[in-house]
Amino acid sequence: MNIIICDDRIDDRKNLSDLLSDYGEKKNYEFTITEYESGEQLCEEQSALEACQLLFLDINMQGMDGLKTAMRIKEKYPKLPVVLVTAYMNYALDGYKVKASRFLLKDNLADTIEECMDDLIAEINKNRRILEFRFVEGTIKLYADDIIYIETELHKNVFYTEKGTFQIYKKLDELENELKNMGFVRAHLSFLVNMKYITKISSYVMTLTTGKKISVPKARYAQVKREYMLYKGEE
Repeated sequence: MNIIICDDRIDDRKNLSDLLSDYGEKKNYEFTITEYESGEQLCEEQSALEACQLLFLDINMQGMDGLKTAMRIKEKYPKLPVVLVTAYMNYALDGYKVKASRFLLKDNLADTIEECMDDLIAEINKNRRILEFRFVEGTIKLYADDIIYIETELHKNVFYTEKGTFQIYKKLDELENELKNMGFVRAHLSFLVNMKYITKISSYVMTLTTGKKISVPKARYAQVKREYMLYKGEE
């Protein structure tokens, strides 16, 4: 699991990193922990954020604080679990504004980190459904989260994924039904897109984190945009 810690205090970063490493050893999880010392620095690291599965953010940072950083990151990665960490209890309510998954106090991290991680990992695993497809390349298992989009090309559908591209002789309607309730939207008759990878939808164009742009027909635009807003939790 890729975890990011963002805190402007090196001692606090080390303390949290050590606690997470101890938890991973105890529970037999493999963590890759990356540290950042400012919100500005973190927001520039798009490739790291795309790979991130869990983010710990200090609220009280110099410059861009944790709440502003969380807001900016959540705009692009709405489903990324964010844990806000602070030394001050009075910030707890602010966590709801940025749809934080958890709120932890620095003074008792050692007592709360295990329960927090148990709950978050259970949620993450629940959302990472494993699916098996019979591709032209052979039978392959994929996490639903790893599928970026599926495009119809001639008589096949092509899966564009984090692991590469795979071709399948199956109708897009069937694939849409298989991926129902997993965060996918039918952007076009020929495109089924994982909303996790959408950065914005405007002017009848859908932009993905990969930079790809997909046209959304006028007749389908309002419904696609509404589904995306619901996915982001904005309606």
